Amino acid sequence: MLQTIEKINQVVNNFIWGVPAMVCIIGVGLYLSICTGFLQIRKFPYAMKCTIGRMFRKREASDGAITPFQAVCTALAATVGTGNIAGVAGAIAIGGPGAVFWMWVSALLGMCTKFTEVTLAVHFREKNSQGDWVGGPMYYIKNGLKKHWHWLAYAFALFGVLAVFGTGNATQVNTITAAINSALLNYHMISDAVVPTSSLIIGIIIALLVALILLGGIKRIGNVTEKLVPLMALLYIVLSLGVILMNLGRVPGVLGSIISGAFRPSSVTGGIVGSMFLSMQKGVARGIFSNEAGLGTGSIAHACADTQKPVKQGLFGVFEVFMDTIVICTMTALVILLSGIEVPYGAAAGAELTISGFTTVYGNWVSIFTAIAMCCFAFSTIIGWGLYGARCIEFLFGTKVIKPFMVVYSLVAIVGATVNLGLIWSIAETFNGLMAIPNLIAVFLLSGTAFKLTKEYFKNEGRA
Repeated sequence: MLQTIEKINQVVNNFIWGVPAMVCIIGVGLYLSICTGFLQIRKFPYAMKCTIGRMFRKREASDGAITPFQAVCTALAATVGTGNIAGVAGAIAIGGPGAVFWMWVSALLGMCTKFTEVTLAVHFREKNSQGDWVGGPMYYIKNGLKKHWHWLAYAFALFGVLAVFGTGNATQVNTITAAINSALLNYHMISDAVVPTSSLIIGIIIALLVALILLGGIKRIGNVTEKLVPLMALLYIVLSLGVILMNLGRVPGVLGSIISGAFRPSSVTGGIVGSMFLSMQKGVARGIFSNEAGLGTGSIAHACADTQKPVKQGLFGVFEVFMDTIVICTMTALVILLSGIEVPYGAAAGAELTISGFTTVYGNWVSIFTAIAMCCFAFSTIIGWGLYGARCIEFLFGTKVIKPFMVVYSLVAIVGATVNLGLIWSIAETFNGLMAIPNLIAVFLLSGTAFKLTKEYFKNEGRA
């Protein structure tokens, strides 16, 4: 039975994350970019001014909302996860260094897609019975499109609920458990025989922490993410910059291998990765999976922001993709390619490849810091996706099911810490991709509204 489910899921998964889906995601991103005159490039300085410039302003959000900065931190909490460490490594191993170039391309287009999603989410949001702002793809479908399209909203919400337990929780907890156990084993603080008990204890602690944060409501989620996300990003960037500075002389050569490898992978990988299409596929898929542009999930967090300007919040979407993919994913790629480690081209690879890059440059002592970074990345993803799942199940069944859902979601952490997650990860990844279909249809159909809002905003602002 399990083998049958696995085979069926593999077929669906290969399609969802294969050529047709990527063409749709890239196609919509290109369409939005052209129609806005490549806003993500033209208005990039203005976007950074409106986002980074507002981060340091202390302010309190009104009831039922979080500050714009807390909103972007919550969205980044969900996107900046273990995929930034493990996923980039896997893309380079299978697609060669050129995959990084295609990752950049997908991010460039994804900036405009995420901008549009966030703008629509804030424009079409509504308040629930508890007085909280709620929004996202299911709401801009419901409030922006005619009734015969409303089934797309329910499809998105259903796929979202099914995805969060695996993508956002169990697999992330498994990564935290593996990182902590690995560090404890390296320093001979536990033996192999104690690992199952250690995993159970870690799972219980994470479940309690997740429940404590999520049951505190949107304000507590915002308070946690605005502190955790900048801290974890800064730690990882500092460690990565150290690797880059210590290998500064190799940077031009590595950048050259990324560019040439994008079009002639065999010239860099010794013929093991010979397909430009494979390099493109892995890079685009990694970029999409990392920044979630096209999936619509990040807009759920942005819809909670205390703002009356949808387009201005949409600019945080540009910043979000830039930070996630252009900055953090690129840092990971440079650590791997600059450190001098042997990349197993053509074979599967994950976080261990990135960790090897750090330890080769700094020594084994840095493994404790990479473990901390991975734990922060994974835990923040659990919190962000917990909010997404709560909003999706609320849309389907109302506010009464939010707390029971959060309790169940928290308990899944124990499962994630103690069992093998191969099939669970694969199924969750499929549902994750399925969310993109109704969202991209809605974004395309509502693009005219987004263009109108954007034109009016910049006309009224008279700036940048």
